[in-house]
Amino acid sequence: MGFLPAVLLSLILLQGNPQGDPSEAEIQAIIEKFAAKESEFARARENYTYRQTVRIEELDESGTVRGRFEVVTDVIFSPEGKRTERVVRAPVPTLKRIQLTPEDEQDVRNVQPFVLTKEDIGKYWVRYLGRQKVDEISCYVFAVKPKKMEPGQRYFQGLIWVDDHDLQIVKTYGRGVGLLKKGSDNQFPKFETYRQQIDGKYWFPVWTGADDTLFFETGPQRIRMRIRYEDYKQFKADVQIRYGEPVPTPPPQPPKQP
Repeated sequence: MGFLPAVLLSLILLQGNPQGDPSEAEIQAIIEKFAAKESEFARARENYTYRQTVRIEELDESGTVRGRFEVVTDVIFSPEGKRTERVVRAPVPTLKRIQLTPEDEQDVRNVQPFVLTKEDIGKYWVRYLGRQKVDEISCYVFAVKPKKMEPGQRYFQGLIWVDDHDLQIVKTYGRGVGLLKKGSDNQFPKFETYRQQIDGKYWFPVWTGADDTLFFETGPQRIRMRIRYEDYKQFKADVQIRYGEPVPTPPPQPPKQP
């Protein structure tokens, strides 16, 4: 398979760029700067509590839901200040043809709310594609692909949109990839994740969506996934991470949940 779907790549490259593309040296500087800011954001996010709702639906040929998995989790701090997770609600799953694997759990935790830090950017090929707007925000678009995959690790492969004013990721589109055990029939959906600005400083994941058909050995299966990250609250008041001024443009609005 190619790095990107040809149609998607063509749409981006043919958008046109009235502002002009940055030079190769400028592109490298942009990559270094946004990776550094992603590292700062990742550290800041560790000081926030939030609620995460994961819903995965199995659809039949007519698009009717015939099975569902759902779990609502609060990411909180213990009285001792240790970050932990508390399951708020977890109805009995009714999925019939699919089951969640450890790789799926890794993707929910780390790949779908993808953060490309300076510590991890060396693991990826990052290629500049052009400019494109996310809602009203002007962005640089990059294709991202792992250079090498290690056993037991999950990676993101796809596109990222980086706000060209504040140099932070505001949207991702792609899928989780990684090495699988021989004979495994794991399949992973394409997804997109939107971020919004929280507290006037950081861009946090707020919505992940997927509506894809997975082709298993037993046949195709359409699935729909929605993940919401809500009610972000800063836990520690001594966080001193600062970079840039609050972004004046409005944050991208996630699609409405059907």
